[in-house]
Amino acid sequence: MALARPMTVAAILLVAVLALYGAVIAAFWWFQRGLLYPGQGGPVPADTARLPPAVETITVPTADGERLRALWLPPAPGAGMVVSFHGNASLPEWHAERFAAGPWRARGWGMMAPAYRGYPGSTGRPSEAGLIADGLAAVAEARRRAPGAPVLLHGHSLGAAVAVAVAARIGAEGVQGLYLEAPFDSMTAMARYHFRFLPAGLLADTWHSDRIIGTVSVPILIVHGESDPVIPEKYGARLARIARADFVGVPGDHVSILGTRDGKAAARFRPAP
Repeated sequence: MALARPMTVAAILLVAVLALYGAVIAAFWWFQRGLLYPGQGGPVPADTARLPPAVETITVPTADGERLRALWLPPAPGAGMVVSFHGNASLPEWHAERFAAGPWRARGWGMMAPAYRGYPGSTGRPSEAGLIADGLAAVAEARRRAPGAPVLLHGHSLGAAVAVAVAARIGAEGVQGLYLEAPFDSMTAMARYHFRFLPAGLLADTWHSDRIIGTVSVPILIVHGESDPVIPEKYGARLARIARADFVGVPGDHVSILGTRDGKAAARFRPAP
């Protein structure tokens, strides 16, 4: 009888711990898309003063009926277009400002930068299938507005996964290449890295770039920060090995590396005369 009380207390503690763990798992499952797409909602940015005057805001329709806010700059004759996909907590303005200036504009590149569904100014709610549909719609609209202009697909962080998925679906025709900054090989790997105590099988959106990038037959340049705490460099390097892509590790973190290799990329992916 003397041992009954400690065993009972231990059993109660075990049940409580399991119940708490179950509640954490349930909350993660229920709110996972809020965690994965934190940039959704909110107002459209009011400060666009840094965007060149030639950049215009347009609406891009998707195949499933959503309407995306996007920023557009037409290419010069004979030049290509960068279709840029932002990160999960970002906005298209950051990339539009960059690709509408500097070495890109000097070489006549055009630019398309959409806000994903559910993000400021766009309808719908984000999901893996939805963002891929958004990416396909952005490419289709860019091609409609600038027929014959070669496309360079760019993506940062989650946007790199969107770019890979789009490239795998549209093929190599008319595509100059893939320019990826701070990509990951899969969201499953990221979940295991950031939430080690949770089963990765709970993910609704797995974003397995590692399973499809091998089908992409265009030149690929991957740039990754050597001190990236969000997506450590090894995940981008792993994706590069699978794709047999050019990989450049640079000093910096998840954000500070943006644009550090733009001069090289703009020259490398320049359409042939």
